[in-house]
Parts: sequence; structure tokens; C-alpha cells
Amino acid sequence: MQQRSARGVLLVAGSFLVLAGLALLLAARVSIGTSRWVYVSEMGAPDMATAGTFRIALVLVAIGGTLTGAGAWSVRVRLLRSLRPALAILLAAGCFALASQVTCTAGCPLPVGPSFSWQDLVHTSAAVLGFAAACVAMLQLSTARERPGVARLSLVAGVTVALVAGAGAILSLLRVWMGVGGTLEFVATVIAVLWLVFVGLVLAAEEVSAARASRGRDRGSAPAAARDPRPAQGPARGLRPEEP
Repeated sequence: MQQRSARGVLLVAGSFLVLAGLALLLAARVSIGTSRWVYVSEMGAPDMATAGTFRIALVLVAIGGTLTGAGAWSVRVRLLRSLRPALAILLAAGCFALASQVTCTAGCPLPVGPSFSWQDLVHTSAAVLGFAAACVAMLQLSTARERPGVARLSLVAGVTVALVAGAGAILSLLRVWMGVGGTLEFVATVIAVLWLVFVGLVLAAEEVSAARASRGRDRGSAPAAARDPRPAQGPARGLRPEEP
């Protein structure tokens, strides 16, 4: 029961940290306005006024994701059973932590051709791997038979993120409709981060419910001796000595 309570605390704390990181990302994006359409990673470039906010936001998401992954360690799934979904969440958190410290260069170019730089390669690789790990966790949790609420949420989020992020990635590679591509990427990021928030809260609620049920069973299971309806027998009556 104590383990359930500890997992619940980790999940709730992780969800609120992730939500705080998302709020900072949204604030950074709003501050840019519609005069410039940027991709998510561009907000952390050194020439952007949002660089500091971007780093703090990703750090919060990374720490929150780590706590959520630790709290969700006991969750079992049918897809890739040997790989716990918590491991995928922890991998995503680690990648986001790296991406927060190694941001892309000005303009956030793709790490190919004349504009290649190791900094852009490290940041892009970390961001892509982290996003992919989060999507793997979504797919895995969509097969969590014992967690129907989490499974439905993960299925919807996974399909939506795949469609939106895929469309944004295609536009980015083709270098067309950059504004639309950046918007789609940001929308996919928001959906993925919100998914992590709600997964943590739903799992925390389930842990609380399970802990309450366990306490109820403990209260109802008194020792067998205490439940014995037979009256206690009095002391044996001694025999009177024979009279002469």
C-alpha cells in the first residue's frame, strides 16, 4: 500500500511538472506571435528571445517525464512485453533533457549539406529520438488491458500525433508551407505533452483507488479468533473431595 502511495505521488508530481513545462512552451510561442512561423526547436535557438524559456520548459518536461516513468514502472502491456512502457518514457525524458541543453543554432537548419554542424545534429537526433520514444510508449500503453482508461487515451493520442507530426515532417523536408508545417509540429508536441500529463494523472487516480480498496480489505480481514462466534468456555470445575 505504501508503494502505491509513493507511485501516486511520483505520478502527480510528474504530471504537474510536465504541465508547467507545456505552459512555458505555449507562453514562448504566443510571445513570438504570427509575424514569424517557427518550429518548436527554433524557439531555443540563440538568436531567439525565447531561448531561455525553451530550455526551462524542456527541463521541466524531462524531470516530470522521469517522475512519471518511475511511477508507471509497474504498468504491463501486451505490445513489446519485454520493454516496459516506463522505459520508453524515461528514454524520451532523457532525450528532452539533452535537447534542452544542446539547442540548435540560429535558424535551426537540418544537419545536412553546407549548413551541417554537430550541435544541430545532436539536438535534432535527441529531439527526434525523444519524440519517437514517446510515440512507442503511446502505442504500448494502448495495449494495457488492465488499464482501459490509459489504453483508450494512448490510442487516440498516438494516432493523432502520428498523423499531425507526419504531415508536419513531410512539409518540413519538402521546405514548402513552412508556416503550416511549424504549426502542425507544435500541435503534435502539445498533444504528446498533454498525453503524458493525463497518463500520469489517470495512473495516479488508479493507484489511489487501489490503495483504498486494499485498506478496505485489510479492515475486513480480522483474525480468525476474533471472528469465532463460539462463546469462551469457563474454567473447569474441580472435583470435590470425598467426605469420610
